Amino acid sequence: MSNKLTTLNIKIMDKEYKISCPADEEDALKRSAHYLHEQMMEIRSTGKVVGVDRVAVMAALNIANDLLMGSKNASSTQDVTNRRVRMLNEKIASALPTMGQT
Repeated sequence: MSNKLTTLNIKIMDKEYKISCPADEEDALKRSAHYLHEQMMEIRSTGKVVGVDRVAVMAALNIANDLLMGSKNASSTQDVTNRRVRMLNEKIASALPTMGQT
């Protein structure tokens, strides 16, 4: 992990921002900025939200919701996986003593 910082020019909805980040995170920052730009452009294109600040807040809320729903889904999947592993471990544990007795 590099401690060296780099400065990138990021353009979101026709406005440029200078952002500093660790050199090894440049690509992630670029992808994040592009994703945010796309989300904001999509919201603006509906014509229902006026003003860059409001568009930014709506985009942030949508992204936060997606993140939380993804975390919830991942947690649910993890719970199902954990239950399945416990069941398989119980089957293995119950089968092992009988295997040694033959």
